[in-house]
Amino acid sequence: MDIFQKCRDFDDADIARASGYYPYFQVIESESDATVLIDGRELIMLGSNNYLGLTTHPHVRERAREALEKWGPSCTGSRLLNGNFSIHEELERRLAAFVGKEAVLVFSTGFQTNLGTISAIVGRHDHVVIDKDDHASIYDGCKLSYGKVSRFEHNNVEGLRKTLASLDTNDHAGILVVVDGVFSMEGDIAPLPEMIAVCKEFGARLMVDDAHASGVLGPHGEGTSAHFGVTEDVDLIMGTFSKSFASLGGFIAGDANVIDFIKHNSRPFIFSAAMAPASVGACLGALDVMETEPQHRERLWEITRRMQKGYRDLGFDLGTSDTPVIPIILGDEMLVFAFWKRLLEEGIFVNPVRPPAVPAGRSLLRTSYMASHSDEQMDCVLETFERIGKELGVIS
Repeated sequence: MDIFQKCRDFDDADIARASGYYPYFQVIESESDATVLIDGRELIMLGSNNYLGLTTHPHVRERAREALEKWGPSCTGSRLLNGNFSIHEELERRLAAFVGKEAVLVFSTGFQTNLGTISAIVGRHDHVVIDKDDHASIYDGCKLSYGKVSRFEHNNVEGLRKTLASLDTNDHAGILVVVDGVFSMEGDIAPLPEMIAVCKEFGARLMVDDAHASGVLGPHGEGTSAHFGVTEDVDLIMGTFSKSFASLGGFIAGDANVIDFIKHNSRPFIFSAAMAPASVGACLGALDVMETEPQHRERLWEITRRMQKGYRDLGFDLGTSDTPVIPIILGDEMLVFAFWKRLLEEGIFVNPVRPPAVPAGRSLLRTSYMASHSDEQMDCVLETFERIGKELGVIS
């Protein structure tokens, strides 16, 4: 059979486009902010991970511009041989101090960070244990590692204990537990203190993916570990730059010898081009803002608390979300797409989410919030959700 036959047979997207319920690859005609332009219409953006609203911050843009002018548009190769600029090492030093670890290594994307870290640390005879709801990049990092993969029920500490107890280990097999700090679809937080206790019981190391927690959780936005006050007990902290940092890339933080090992053994790191200087500059600018302008994080949480209460008062199911990622759980896939389409018509951009991104029966509208949203915009959002929710029979 022609290997491309599967491509010719694939018609799911065409069917969705023809039905008018195709939500993907929306063309945005403006910068990423609290509102965006689509087909010439201004919509309130509730589908972005720009939590602190820093994509439009003048200092972030200036640092990116300065880096572009000084270092050019590209490093033209891998840091190992071609492109280890001093600006990369400056960002790594700053991030290590920010998150409270000895060392940091930056990658060109967040997905690559998980892929490169897990595959470097977990060997063929090791075990990697993950939450069933972990991000796809964690799953793929496990595949690339060739380690033995086990899963436990979402945020279930007793499930983690049972899984660790069931592993067939020996003196030559190590264990790495990997969890999201904030889960990207339902906005709930991993119970790190309890998980740390279980990991110590079985001699396992713990890695936390803080993609949706960096800049958001913690006294100064340091992440989930700082939020719980357990930074010293978390072995590896991963973060991305495409969200609160308003840029592109990712980082892994930990003990200096562990980071040095990853730097010299991670194939996705060694064989990929370095972060573009402008992206590094934007990260440094965002870090400056996080450290000196706490009002952005404070405003984000003010909006988050208001919207959590507003949706719950209206009768929507938000699951156990406790962060700026607020899911509206509807269950039925077609109801999710009908709700999404009506919101788009009314000027609100959200993310419709269906399996396999969420478990079967938990299809939802993913909404997320920014420090740059206004009170008037949030009033409009709640009023529109109430009206459409009643129209579709979701709430009474």
